[in-house]
Amino acid sequence: MRAMAHAAVIGGGSWGTALARVLADKGEEVRLWCKRPEDAEEIERTRTNARYLPGVSLPPSLRATADVRESLVGASIVVLVVPSHVLREVTKELVAVGIPDDAPIVSATKGIENESLMLMSEVLEDVIPPLQHRNLAYLSGPSFAREVVRGMATAIVIASRNEQMCHQLIHRFSSERMRAYANSDVVGVEMGGALKNVIAIAAGAVDGLGLGHNARAAVITRGLAEIARLAMVKGGSALTLAGLSGMGDLVLTCTGEASRNRTVGYELGRGRKLADVLGSMTQVAEGVRTTKSAKELGEKLGVELPITQEVYRVLYEDKPVAEAVNQLMTRALSWE
Repeated sequence: MRAMAHAAVIGGGSWGTALARVLADKGEEVRLWCKRPEDAEEIERTRTNARYLPGVSLPPSLRATADVRESLVGASIVVLVVPSHVLREVTKELVAVGIPDDAPIVSATKGIENESLMLMSEVLEDVIPPLQHRNLAYLSGPSFAREVVRGMATAIVIASRNEQMCHQLIHRFSSERMRAYANSDVVGVEMGGALKNVIAIAAGAVDGLGLGHNARAAVITRGLAEIARLAMVKGGSALTLAGLSGMGDLVLTCTGEASRNRTVGYELGRGRKLADVLGSMTQVAEGVRTTKSAKELGEKLGVELPITQEVYRVLYEDKPVAEAVNQLMTRALSWE
């Protein structure tokens, strides 16, 4: 007997749970895969994800499981929402089980893989069979999970080289509370989503040092220039970075108090050590790993990334934050 069609959301963290709730609220049956069996059991028992999204009720149409096969078989869409450093491993597991041939595969994971220096789109194309590459899409934009599940107005972007499928996807995710836009620039959308986390660490550090709004605005603006430079070398469009996945996500992540990456930078600016900051967090701050990848990718491609370089030195070489700021302020003067 054929399993009833449903949406498979792979990753039971805060953003995965929020996207699962979005689809469930639109009337879809959803299977949310959680890595930890105890998380899936708690969601089933209490109808809440207390570990990652406490206080948010989840509808009966959203079922949680720690069994990849149960979440995947019969899925009409597969949404990947796992940390960037495990995306390759998890996707290999999905491929082994068998991703339904016609199901769109939507990645909501942001980052650049360490070692390979691949964007998440490149990782997926490396692992998923070529015949299913036409099904790949990438969801990004300024969207804190807690605001999404509270029904607060949110705009996102979905990028795919398959424009017909992308058009279908923006309708599938959109509601009166969430508006999705289509985009064909996968590289630009991916690069904006990845590097904004690095710049957010810098912006948080500036706030932690108490350097004021002028300094924060400078970090955001010059950070956007870095993102655009690297994206264009990889084949993306600078215009994409003026949109939701670029400026939109960057502003939110650099200024919002719920931003994990900004929090890392803020605490470093106040003098705390990185290990202590990360040890006190229950969720991944993607920017820490992405900083290393972005710095190495910039060097490989010959792209100047001064803010990223200094964030790397703070994170991986224990450079004092104040010295990193001074280094940026005293660089050789140039045209904007």
